[in-house]
Amino acid sequence: MGEVFAGRYELLEPIAEGGMGAVWQVQDRREGDIKAAKLLRQRDAASLLRFIREQATRIHHPHVVTPLGWAGEDDNVLFTMPLLRGGSVAMLLGDYGGLSEQWVDAVLDQTLAGLEAVHAAGVVHRDVKPGNLLLEVTGAGVPHVRLSDFGVAVPADQPRLTEANVMIGTPGYMAPDQGFDPDPRDDLYATAVTGLHLLTGMRPPHDAAYVPPTPLGRLLLRAVGEDRAARPQSAGEFRQLLAEAVPSRPWEPGEIEVLDQYAAGRMSPPPPPPPPTPRDTREKTAIRRTNQHDDRPVWPIVVLALAGVLLLAGSAFLLS
Repeated sequence: MGEVFAGRYELLEPIAEGGMGAVWQVQDRREGDIKAAKLLRQRDAASLLRFIREQATRIHHPHVVTPLGWAGEDDNVLFTMPLLRGGSVAMLLGDYGGLSEQWVDAVLDQTLAGLEAVHAAGVVHRDVKPGNLLLEVTGAGVPHVRLSDFGVAVPADQPRLTEANVMIGTPGYMAPDQGFDPDPRDDLYATAVTGLHLLTGMRPPHDAAYVPPTPLGRLLLRAVGEDRAARPQSAGEFRQLLAEAVPSRPWEPGEIEVLDQYAAGRMSPPPPPPPPTPRDTREKTAIRRTNQHDDRPVWPIVVLALAGVLLLAGSAFLLS
């Protein structure tokens, strides 16, 4: 029997480890099912703020992962979410390399559908990338993608809570003209970079010479072009352009299968991965520091945000 957190969640197996904590498979002893759980160490207010933001982002949509509940014990906090057994799109890239246009179209369309709901709720995700796109188990059928990890997401109209000269995101997926304040169009840029990664099998930055000269390839290059006004301006517009670039047709099962990544003894292991590129294969959310400064106060806003959202999160915990 594994360690039991807060008298309810039995820690079974680690899924991923990060600087802030770890993601585990857990057994919910109250409800009797298996969930995923993010276990955070409360080292400082920044990590706690990320936890609160993610817990408070409850957007119910078929292509968005919604937090389920949370608990605290000693110096740790834990929140649960559905366990998506198909792994991540990043894992799929590691197994198969570049994907077919049919696959890229499906992943991007579903990601953009999720972003439509996120942006309609007034939230900017700020960290769209293959590692944050999780998959349901669908075998060789049509994939089902869910956008996850809202730890750095913010309301579009909320004052910045980070340092004055810091921008948050994953290098390579951040728009070169990204500003300090959250903008939904930055999520669209990151989605287009993700599409190029899926299409070519190569991590950013991308060389246009390796992008297929197809309508989809040209659309993705336009969506990451230097002219911000020429890029898609909304998730809905991007979906429409995608539908025009890749005409709808019946799903054609290929060699790619989305299998249960957590089943004991998988029957059909994936093919060997393609040769690694010389670039570092890690994708980590990072900060970009600049020489610009802003005199707006930060910590009073943090304290007020913590107090307000903790009150809401506490109510959700009592109801769970």
